[in-house]
Amino acid sequence: MAVLAYSLGKREINQHFTIKNAKLISLIVVALLLLFHTASRFYGGDSCEWLLSRGRFLGENVWQPYGCMMHKYKTTEAKTCLAEKRVAFVGDSRIRQLFYSFIKIIDPQQREDGNKVIGDRTRGPQDFLWHPEANNSMKERLISWTRVSAYWSIKLHSGSTETLQQYKVNLTAIAVHLEKLADPGEVYWVLQDPVNEEMLSENRKMITNQQLELYNEAAAYVLNSSKRNGRSKVKLLAASRQAALETITQSVDGLHLPEGTLSGSMVLMNSVCNKLLRPIDGSCCQTLRPPNFLQKLAACFFLGSALVFLVLHILGSNRHRRPVPPDVESLEEKKPATATTPLGPKAPFQALCRMGVIMGYFYLCDRADVFMKEQKFYTHYTFFIPLIYIFVLGVFYSENSKETKLLNREQTDEWKGWMQLVILIYHISGASAFIPVYMHVRVLVAAYLFQTGYGHFSFFWLKGDFGLYRVCQVLFRLNFLVLVLCMVMDRPYQFYYFVPLVTFWFVVIYATMAMWPQILQKKANSSGIWHLGVLAKLLGLLLFICFFAFSQGVFVSIFSVWPISKLFELNGSIHEWWFRWKLDRFVMIHGMLFAFIYLVLQKRQVLSEGKGENLFSAKISNLLLFLSVVFFITYSIWASSCKTKTECNEMHPYISVVQILAFILIRNIPGYARSIYSSFFAWFGKISLELFICQYHIWLAADTKGILVLIPGNPSLNIMVSTFIFVCVAHEISLITNDLAQVVIPKDSMALLKRLGALGLISLVVLVLARASQPTPGA
Repeated sequence: MAVLAYSLGKREINQHFTIKNAKLISLIVVALLLLFHTASRFYGGDSCEWLLSRGRFLGENVWQPYGCMMHKYKTTEAKTCLAEKRVAFVGDSRIRQLFYSFIKIIDPQQREDGNKVIGDRTRGPQDFLWHPEANNSMKERLISWTRVSAYWSIKLHSGSTETLQQYKVNLTAIAVHLEKLADPGEVYWVLQDPVNEEMLSENRKMITNQQLELYNEAAAYVLNSSKRNGRSKVKLLAASRQAALETITQSVDGLHLPEGTLSGSMVLMNSVCNKLLRPIDGSCCQTLRPPNFLQKLAACFFLGSALVFLVLHILGSNRHRRPVPPDVESLEEKKPATATTPLGPKAPFQALCRMGVIMGYFYLCDRADVFMKEQKFYTHYTFFIPLIYIFVLGVFYSENSKETKLLNREQTDEWKGWMQLVILIYHISGASAFIPVYMHVRVLVAAYLFQTGYGHFSFFWLKGDFGLYRVCQVLFRLNFLVLVLCMVMDRPYQFYYFVPLVTFWFVVIYATMAMWPQILQKKANSSGIWHLGVLAKLLGLLLFICFFAFSQGVFVSIFSVWPISKLFELNGSIHEWWFRWKLDRFVMIHGMLFAFIYLVLQKRQVLSEGKGENLFSAKISNLLLFLSVVFFITYSIWASSCKTKTECNEMHPYISVVQILAFILIRNIPGYARSIYSSFFAWFGKISLELFICQYHIWLAADTKGILVLIPGNPSLNIMVSTFIFVCVAHEISLITNDLAQVVIPKDSMALLKRLGALGLISLVVLVLARASQPTPGA
């Protein structure tokens, strides 16, 4: 009865909560979130105010401002930003500590003079002025950055009420001068940090946190009394006080913060420099870039498509049924269960209309100042707990496989699915900082390329289909989303490195198999000598790869030629492409060789692929399983013992295949393991490409540098909501891509050639117009 109840319940859930309903829910959630964040921006301030006012510690000495990302400035960046600026810190020994923390960003070799030394300090264009009290002397010394101290007023006058009132009077007089200074420059008032009362010396016992809070309230009241456009001219830096609440317990004297825990200096640097240098991982205090020509063109294109769709819909064009699309990345195409009618004239415009809505969401998430962003912070907990959770789900949703061949379709979908989920967790948790995890994820990326070599070699070997239609289908399926994102998100093609990598290796596989002599399984069956021909081709490809791997100059010169360089350059250099290409240069050929050996053995009936049967005889199976487990563990031990990423990456191209082959054998030699698969992982595997690309902008943020925040203040709920929307979007883009592929890539050769010619001409015109629209340097 329990099993029956579970089956009926599952059926009822599937009927009412379909992927279509899930997408509708996600659309409603996005609309509500858009309204919420727009209202919060209007009533709750901007990212500059958030940066200065509040935040939290992600971990030891890692400060996270509320709602935005704080860039960690390097020496060269700080010098560039402050090259023509004069900066002054005014206050007591605690402000001097902040001054030295600021100076160390510019010059890490600078040392403090000690907390007991009294007097002014100058370090280049940066000054510290010793003024522990707000008085007439301070008025004469204000330059451009100002901050005075309540600590000395409390200490010298024992925290009397009269002193607090005099502090307000003095501060009111000084505020006029501060506001004048704020017109040509920027003035920050640093609120008093708390003290550790138990650690204070006897001559400081009169300083209490209650007294400091009264002085902070007085300062905030005075400085907020005169506002311009709803904002105070003098900016209150309260974030450093909030950070000090958690770090003051580590203080040696109860008054000064431990060295290395001061976050105020980096907050100031972000407030001053982000709007000038515009670092991608510093979203605080950044103004929006206006859309460029290509972004405007993309918007017009999608709006035009929506208009055409609306007209066709009003005119009542025939409704269409969506056909079951071919999966051009797998060995075989999906065969529709029933015949379907061709796509109607409204279908492509409907698909483009849906794509336009999705691209609008992409733009709002990662180019508009609407949704919040936060930086990543790695802990073992944030990586391994979600990892355990998804693998439990994957095992729970196990089903019997329809076929039991080695690396059958369901199994490869499962493989791609769990690898993609691991990569997603790896990216959002910032696990690249942990070298053992980094190296294992490098193997997962290599495994994708291994499957590329395996799948495409098998297709060409068995079917011999080298037609233009097949090639265009694969290239369109791989590149459509990325090319659209390049326009909408203003990113170079190489930014989405995995797609150029897979596309390049597909072209290499196609050229290797299609060039004379074309050796197919049918031809090899007639004469075994043709098997040597295939091995000769693979050997030639290996030598070709080795030549480029050891000739960086030749590699750079080839891929730097226009227009090829436009596909492979990132920030004006092909270094990233060289690194990615070289890192996995051999694994694709390993996949081709594995496919060749497997298909030959299968044809000669050496393998036992029946249900429940081991792949080889009992002795051979046990031996291979034992060796596979040993090699798998050995690789993991080696990856865990690496000292640096550079050292590991040098060895990776030669040994990554060891763990890949070990996994394949462990997964396929036992007949019972080959007879089941995880439908949970397989579902994600079918949209793995879309998941990999979409994560850049609507799950992560700031071009993968941070995390998108849809639900502020609740990281766990935020991840659940953003993941739900992210998966729905990826699934919908997969359907849209397959719909458009049927229209854009016709089977008729002449029609296909005409469309390719038109596409090339349009691309050339767009590139020329985009280049012409770029501002002239120095203009």
